[in-house]
Amino acid sequence: MITARRNHSALILCAVVILTAVGCSTNKKDEMPTSTPAVAQASPQTRSESEPRPAPAPNVSDSSLDQLQRGEVGRTPASSPLKDVYFGFDQYDLQPSARDILKANADWLKANPSARVEIEGHCDERGTSEYNLALGAKRAQAAKDYLVTLGISAERLSTISYGNEVSVCQDHTEDCWQQNRHDRFVTKNSPTA
Repeated sequence: MITARRNHSALILCAVVILTAVGCSTNKKDEMPTSTPAVAQASPQTRSESEPRPAPAPNVSDSSLDQLQRGEVGRTPASSPLKDVYFGFDQYDLQPSARDILKANADWLKANPSARVEIEGHCDERGTSEYNLALGAKRAQAAKDYLVTLGISAERLSTISYGNEVSVCQDHTEDCWQQNRHDRFVTKNSPTA
């Protein structure tokens, strides 16, 4: 009798785990809005799927993941006030050129005190996914730490690593890999002028 109860309990537990896994594996892409939260809150009326989505608010940029979900390459627009910094192979230390870019980014952030920024760490395709996620996190943290030393509040900065999952370039060349070894700066809300 006790063995039957244990088997029954184990069967129920397995069913719960399977149902949870199946429920978690649904395609969340369709549920995620491509507009920023500020835009979504500003227009509470329901839109049909045939209506165009509103453009992001000025000075709010889409993350690399947002762009990837739309089938776009996660590139920083040339018009962005915040520029990417690049790293050597298997490195997360900031080169002098990266420090110069970060100083310019810090100047913009100081002039726009309400802006919040997410720093995305990216890697080239070499190395395991786990290793590249850790390396991307170190790259993003290095940029954040340097911006803090330049007077930017740590509360305005967040970091995320995409490792090698969101590539700018797909070729298997050194030039392409160099483009993928970078930190990208994504503004999260509109700064005051």
